[in-house]
Amino acid sequence: MSNTVAAYAALSAGAPLVPHTIELRDVGPLDVRIDIRFAGICHSDIHTVRDEWGPANYPVVPGHEITGVVAAVGSAVTRFAVGDRVGVGCLVDSCGECASCVRGEEQYCRNGNVQTYNAVGKDGRITQGGYAQSVVVTERFVCRIPDGLALDVAAPLLCAGITTYAPLRRWGAGPGKRVAVVGLGGLGHMAVKLARAMGADVTVLSQTLKKREDGLALGATAYYATEDPATFGALAGAFDLILNTVSAPLDLDAYLSLLAVDGVLAGVGAPAEPMTLHAGSLLFQRRTLAGSIIGGLRETQEMLDFCAAHGLGAQVEVIGVEQVNEAYERVLASDVRYRFVIDTAGLDRGRSNG
Repeated sequence: MSNTVAAYAALSAGAPLVPHTIELRDVGPLDVRIDIRFAGICHSDIHTVRDEWGPANYPVVPGHEITGVVAAVGSAVTRFAVGDRVGVGCLVDSCGECASCVRGEEQYCRNGNVQTYNAVGKDGRITQGGYAQSVVVTERFVCRIPDGLALDVAAPLLCAGITTYAPLRRWGAGPGKRVAVVGLGGLGHMAVKLARAMGADVTVLSQTLKKREDGLALGATAYYATEDPATFGALAGAFDLILNTVSAPLDLDAYLSLLAVDGVLAGVGAPAEPMTLHAGSLLFQRRTLAGSIIGGLRETQEMLDFCAAHGLGAQVEVIGVEQVNEAYERVLASDVRYRFVIDTAGLDRGRSNG
């Protein structure tokens, strides 16, 4: 089994992704080698390869929404065997010793976790992601894909799914709770599905009504356009939890006014610009402004099991790897319903898809 595998990589900032080869590390005692079947395209991939989030370590092979099949395991691996259906999300390592890691919240590792791509691993090598034939990952950072989930619709769950599941669980989305989801994109569409499956009453808040039919079909009971100023008056104090999935600046005072007493506005997007608010928007109704990123490995597995139990997968458009640059432009134009997933078979036409 060769350690040299085909991939698609960005070789410099602003350059299109092109065919490339990478060298995988040898499978160590605690490692799992995965033959990648599908890799979701996250907006983070685009920011990273275009050097918009700090220095990129070129060449960059993006992709942190990975599903595939175990091809080899190390001698000390106990949780997986060759042929198992598995997934890898945004993290591939952490210290394992700090308070966050001990709690199973590796995403908040106090000593710095290792991202799936464009990061420096403990071995000093630059990590490379899922736009490739294979990947080698420490067993602890591999999740099992339940049999009830197809690998293509499961791939975006490793980022978009857990990014929305974690705050919905953290702030108690469930029966009797009124949840609003801001934005209906790759993150927002999963937030609607998950909140509805948890038993909450779900409303979509989108700039326009053009995706209204989609939002209602996904499980929302109401859909409002935020470009209409009347929306904020009509919905004042209406929600227990608002999950903001967009990466554009918001009028925080306006959105906080939609919360009931003790309501929470939780953000999972990352606007580049600072946002301001008036203290009274929090003080007078004991409201909370919060943020959240992905989830730990334990919660990610919980989310996958929840999705399988409720028949939830991402809404995907499957593309060939040679279409990735076109897909990036379409993501930037919001021209996808709702997540692109790369079928990596094009990297190796001779490989069985299993």
